[in-house]
Amino acid sequence: MAFTVFILQLAVRILSFPLYLLKFLGLWNQISKKWFPYYMMKFSTTYNEQMAGKKQELFSKLQDFAGPSGKLSLLEVGSGTGTNFKFYPPGCRVTCVDPNPNFEKFLFKSIAENRHLQFERFLVAAGENMHQVTDSSVDVVVCTTVLCSVENQEQMLREVCRVLRPGGAFFFIEHVADKRSTWNYFWQQVVEPAWYLVFDGCNLTRETWKALEHASFSKLKLQHIQAPLSWVLVRPHVYGYAVK
Repeated sequence: MAFTVFILQLAVRILSFPLYLLKFLGLWNQISKKWFPYYMMKFSTTYNEQMAGKKQELFSKLQDFAGPSGKLSLLEVGSGTGTNFKFYPPGCRVTCVDPNPNFEKFLFKSIAENRHLQFERFLVAAGENMHQVTDSSVDVVVCTTVLCSVENQEQMLREVCRVLRPGGAFFFIEHVADKRSTWNYFWQQVVEPAWYLVFDGCNLTRETWKALEHASFSKLKLQHIQAPLSWVLVRPHVYGYAVK
């Protein structure tokens, strides 16, 4: 089976040669960073429609972690186009972090459409290095479909723990690798080389739950689900929250 995957991955790489050539020439990163927000604007709308029930269920618990003032301080990592905003509680103070500055205009459009929130600032930074955010300064950190593309999951989760106040929580919804015995996992492996390039560093075969289990949270509530999505390759998901 491993040899079959190798041969099919090789075929995928050959078919994707123009993209690899652009990457080699240093052009692909510029192109993908500019077009990706436009793709995500459409994808996120569909994703929200299909995942609305799960998001409402999960984010209904956000207010439980508000500080003594009762006002929730929330940091969203990999905020993208801001499609999670409508699920956040009224009066929530929101800071957004994303490594791609081209998301900014889409993000501010979402802010204008969600007047129930108090927007703080937008920081251009990777999740692994959020030095602009003070230690123990937020009640909640949120990321959705982000851990699939960060360079170092463990480092990002260390940063999450650093910025959370004691007793604060990390909320996540992430697509992950399917069970290794499934045909879906087989095809996830086959298409991953091209998928990674086209979708701005997204990995299909990450076992993200392992990184969450080994992070230094005091409590972890995590569920594996098959998300009700159109694309079979990204249906395996984990979602839940972890308490510092």
